[in-house]
Amino acid sequence: MSSSYREIVEQFVWDCPEFFNFATDVIDDWATQDPDKLAILHVDSDGTERHVSFGDMSDRSRRLTAALLAEGVKQGEPVIIVLGRQIAWWESVTACIRGGFLYSPGTTQLAPKDLAYRINALGAVAVITDQANTGKFDGVAGDCPTVRTRLVIDGYSQGWLDYQQLIASTPPLHENIQTRADDTAVCFFTSGTTGNPKMATHNHAYAKGHITTGKYWLDLKPDDLHWNISDTGWAKAAWSSYYGPWLCGAAIFVHHTPGFDVDASLAMFGKYPISTFCGAPTVYRMLVQRDLSAVDFGRLRHCVGAGEPLNPEVIEIWKRATGMIIRDGYGQTESVILCGNMPMVEPRFGSMGKPMPGIDLAVIDDEGNELPRGEEGEVAIRVKPIRPLGLFEGYRGEPEKTAECFVGDWYKTRDRALVDEDGYFWFVGRSDDVILSAGYRIGPFEVESALIEHPAVAESAVVASPDPDRGEVVKAFVVLAPKFSGSDELIAELQTHCKQVTAPYKYPRKIEFVESLPKTVSGKIRRVELRAREWQ
Repeated sequence: MSSSYREIVEQFVWDCPEFFNFATDVIDDWATQDPDKLAILHVDSDGTERHVSFGDMSDRSRRLTAALLAEGVKQGEPVIIVLGRQIAWWESVTACIRGGFLYSPGTTQLAPKDLAYRINALGAVAVITDQANTGKFDGVAGDCPTVRTRLVIDGYSQGWLDYQQLIASTPPLHENIQTRADDTAVCFFTSGTTGNPKMATHNHAYAKGHITTGKYWLDLKPDDLHWNISDTGWAKAAWSSYYGPWLCGAAIFVHHTPGFDVDASLAMFGKYPISTFCGAPTVYRMLVQRDLSAVDFGRLRHCVGAGEPLNPEVIEIWKRATGMIIRDGYGQTESVILCGNMPMVEPRFGSMGKPMPGIDLAVIDDEGNELPRGEEGEVAIRVKPIRPLGLFEGYRGEPEKTAECFVGDWYKTRDRALVDEDGYFWFVGRSDDVILSAGYRIGPFEVESALIEHPAVAESAVVASPDPDRGEVVKAFVVLAPKFSGSDELIAELQTHCKQVTAPYKYPRKIEFVESLPKTVSGKIRRVELRAREWQ
């Protein structure tokens, strides 16, 4: 352990006042210090550039908060935000935080029934989206009685308020709305192994918890331009495209494209002064397939990866080409960053790194006893006597599932690892069956539910299958209904069916037809057996 790391850990103290609001206490503060300070450098796929200052973000979010209040949205009420990497996403999140509304981001890949489930589970009163997604809501609006307000950011749609016009015509909110640090601020829908996605909620102090994300892992300074490649629908965007950078005063680089273009992305490093970069392992795996010696990495000085374990060989290739190490980090939707290969720590390729300042991390057994070095167990966070900032409040409406996450003084992550003699954590696997594919969390139940809607499917079991590029992909074992037989044509048909009834990223890239599925005595499918078969 380096002395600098030890010193930082020993001196670190969580600091959070009784009242806290990220919009007023952080964004407005930067705007007051220098209203022209760059907050976002936004580049569209056609090359159009927009420079958004902290003054701009403060003003437009104040106007949007005032507009939502005028439309009857009250403090504490939920707002669903379904946007891509448009500037309106940052404005909407900031406006919701400012108003004390409970915001919930959703990927634009959500299918109509996914959107309806989220709205009804949360009791959302407002939806903010774009023209490409208004039709999804219109198709299920009759099943979503709580929604009173709809905003579309890019033009006119029948029954929707014009977002841009609303901001332009509404005076900015002048009086700050007080929010307690322990008031609920955000809800992330996170996939589990059974049932529908759970609603993990965080309070306003969650934002302050990301100081470790921004300062110690992303290594951000006020003059940095930070690029995080992440879907805005996931907690990773909150980590690295919102709270982490702006807590440190860094500007955020955004490349808004319909999909990930490897060559176009590599060109960004030479064209813009990007100094820090964060990407999922899938992104790095795609990047290292190119001739990186031909790439101008400009001002790039620091790189991190998160979402799933990163292959050591990818780290080595990237280092040879750029001179920089990809520093792995580990955390969850339910937390801020927990463990990482920080700049003050000598990295060990393939490891999760060391616990972040303010996080008492350990490997425990089923009874909550801390295990010795080198012994595999469940990764856990000590929550007593001091609960660290950034750990979720719980699963909204599911106290039993929340309680299952705790044992004794510990919060259980449901991830398994071991700690070596020098204090580095090494990921072993997940305690549950959630699939991590290209940075997306996919619950088997969601895919199985989609498959069972097809008449050819009698039963199915979905597990993770190894993939050299995505880390894992969805594989479905399918028992066919009578009078149906397996074929390549049926595989393609089932894949198309899944893309149509649920978010496209969830579809099974592999399908195997089987006579039966392994089950326990009580009739539960033994996914663990199928998964083991895939990974042997």
